[in-house]
Amino acid sequence: MATESTAFTLALPVLPLDDEVVLPGMVVPLDLSDAEVRAAVEAAQAAARSVPGKPKVLLVPRIDGTYAKTGVLGTVEQVGRLADGDPGALIRGRSRVRIGAGTTGPGAALWVEGARIEESVPEPLPGQVTDLVKEYKALATSWLKKRGAWQVVDRVQAIEDVSALADNSGYSPFLTTDQKVELLETADPVARLKLATQQLRDHLAEQEVAETIAKDVQEGVDKQQREFLLRRQLEAVRKELRELNGEKDGEESDDYRARVEAADLPEKVREAALKEVDKLERASDQSPEGAWIRTWLDTVLELPWNERTEDAYDIQGAKAVLDAEHAGLEDVKERIIEYLAVRKRRGERGLGVIGGRRGGAVLALVGPPGVGKTSLGESVAHAMGRTFVRVALGGVRDEAEIRGHRRTYVGALPGRIVRAVKEAGSMNPVVLLDEIDKVGSDFRGDPAAALLEVLDPAQNHTFRDHYLEVELDLSDVVFLATANVLEAIPEALADRMEIVRLDGYTEDEKIVIARDHLLPRQLERAGLHAEEVTIEEGALRKLAGEYTREAGVRTLERSVARLLRKIAAQHELGERKLPFTVRDEDLRGLIGRPHHVPESAQDPAERRTSVPGVATGLAVTGAGGDVLFVEASLADPETGAAGLTLTGQLGDVMKESAQIALSFLRSHGAELELPVGDLKDRGVHIHFPAGAVPKDGPSAGITMTTALASLLSGRLVRTDVAMTGEVSLTGRVLPIGGVKQKLLAAHRAGVTTVIIPKRNEPDLDEVPAEVLDKLDVHAVSDVRQVLELALAPATNGATPEVPVAA
Repeated sequence: MATESTAFTLALPVLPLDDEVVLPGMVVPLDLSDAEVRAAVEAAQAAARSVPGKPKVLLVPRIDGTYAKTGVLGTVEQVGRLADGDPGALIRGRSRVRIGAGTTGPGAALWVEGARIEESVPEPLPGQVTDLVKEYKALATSWLKKRGAWQVVDRVQAIEDVSALADNSGYSPFLTTDQKVELLETADPVARLKLATQQLRDHLAEQEVAETIAKDVQEGVDKQQREFLLRRQLEAVRKELRELNGEKDGEESDDYRARVEAADLPEKVREAALKEVDKLERASDQSPEGAWIRTWLDTVLELPWNERTEDAYDIQGAKAVLDAEHAGLEDVKERIIEYLAVRKRRGERGLGVIGGRRGGAVLALVGPPGVGKTSLGESVAHAMGRTFVRVALGGVRDEAEIRGHRRTYVGALPGRIVRAVKEAGSMNPVVLLDEIDKVGSDFRGDPAAALLEVLDPAQNHTFRDHYLEVELDLSDVVFLATANVLEAIPEALADRMEIVRLDGYTEDEKIVIARDHLLPRQLERAGLHAEEVTIEEGALRKLAGEYTREAGVRTLERSVARLLRKIAAQHELGERKLPFTVRDEDLRGLIGRPHHVPESAQDPAERRTSVPGVATGLAVTGAGGDVLFVEASLADPETGAAGLTLTGQLGDVMKESAQIALSFLRSHGAELELPVGDLKDRGVHIHFPAGAVPKDGPSAGITMTTALASLLSGRLVRTDVAMTGEVSLTGRVLPIGGVKQKLLAAHRAGVTTVIIPKRNEPDLDEVPAEVLDKLDVHAVSDVRQVLELALAPATNGATPEVPVAA
């Protein structure tokens, strides 16, 4: 308990203590050279002359210019010299004083009135206070022992008064000024002891944590020093062993720093590699991080950062190489020659690098299977004098396959692009991205999205692989992407590439390819010499026209291989002598009957168009152009339901074309002299054979219109006519795509007359001249023109038999 006297009984000179606190019971020396201290002591001495006892002063803490509300009554015990020779006074704190109003007194000091705060503790001490005293003494003893102050321990243990014990903490150097002021202003002795105990407990806890951290740091430093020493010793032992084995000091494969400094690396790559070398030198041999860093450094050092092959700028020679290795494919050949010509001129004028970008190229070769897209990549590299690398993308679903894995993953590797450059050994190879339209996406990411940066000429000079994490310049790489279907390539990716279409070979081109490329290769594989087996051009033409029907030449090559195997087997069995010349009449006896006899070569009664309601259309599939037949029939009015039935696994667009064709004939049938009444009362069935193959697109519009018109009029559709085009409700023939592929398919099928939309007439410039010479192409703008060209004349006014759906 603490109480104050009701009246201010003391008048004392103020001795301010800047950022210091004196508690009752403390004895402190003060420097009298301070004017305020000297004024207060002299004033106290002057007042003491008339009052018995020692001079008294009021010790008041002054924090940032503000005086505390509580001070300590202090007596001047002695005035003399301090240890450093300066004048000083020894003052002992006696009791707390509550500061009141100012007053007057002798001397230059500030005088105030104050009331002594009387403190009392119940006797005997309660149990809780006793425990608190014991705890404080124990904590103080522990702290003093750590500092080696054994004499102070005995003095603290001898203090029994609660107030004195609490004020004794004023000597603690770890207490802040604010904490000491709080002790000073806490009048209740028990509360003050609790506060002092808590402050001491907190300090010991902080000291324990600090000691633990210091111990851990010291142990870590000792371990690092020991490891450093052992590694130096190990290096010295290895050096001695190399000298004993006769090896030079610099031949150690693990000396990555020397390898990095000796390698011809770009500046930023060198900096990144040296940082990794620093990490490797700090890592232990058993650390998994060391193995990751070594693998990364090996990858970086193996990349050909500044290696480039010299392009062959012999434009005539490059053209000769392309012509010798591939027949046809004029579009892509012209594009490569253009690229080489531009590169040559840029090099001559010092424009090899513009804006940090070199003159690479990104081409997409789109066409059906077997036309030579993949092998064309090797020919391009051969013509340019560059190395060739093929990257198969078919079925790739993981984005990391393109951009690489993060190094945090176990077994991380760079992406396929980086590996391709590494395999090529130069920074300007020809990279073939095979089957780019077969790339898929799932929960592992979208590889096609990762290819956006690779195939963008404006970005790929700073390509970053997730594994390397350094910039790789791909701007000098010639990328050739192959695809069968352009629509399967994401639009953003297709926009970054220059599309070059390979629409298939003509029959003459197939014969040249078979004679110059396929036959020599298959002769070698069959173990035959060119002098032993000869295939006449007529036999090759029949193989290409009747035994195969494709845009490419893969099936043709398999047919040639089968033919040569049969001849080799017959020779080994003694059934045939060599040399042997294969003629077209020998094919049936060797490899059987042909599978694709043209419609025009069949018996008239067996042709598909031998009955009304069947028309020949042209379509584009993933395998190139193809011939498509459309069949139409009317249901029996007594048993069939009215309406339109479509079969053949058709898409929405093709179903809409059938509805448009039917609507056009219903509205214009009278004008075309067709019995449109049958369309109202009888069900119409349109079927596309090969029902297991999905079909869609608008280009069968005029074919379905012609089939329905043939059905209603009873007039047959000409066998030698095929057509393609979209139809509108007003009878207009609208443009479509894939004209070149469709005309090549018509030529392969033996069709001689083709009907196309008028607005597709400019597309005929892309069709080979030898194909156009054999086709009678009609460009029309109205369905009435189609019907006039496609329908055969009526037969002597006789009523033809109209097919009826079962």
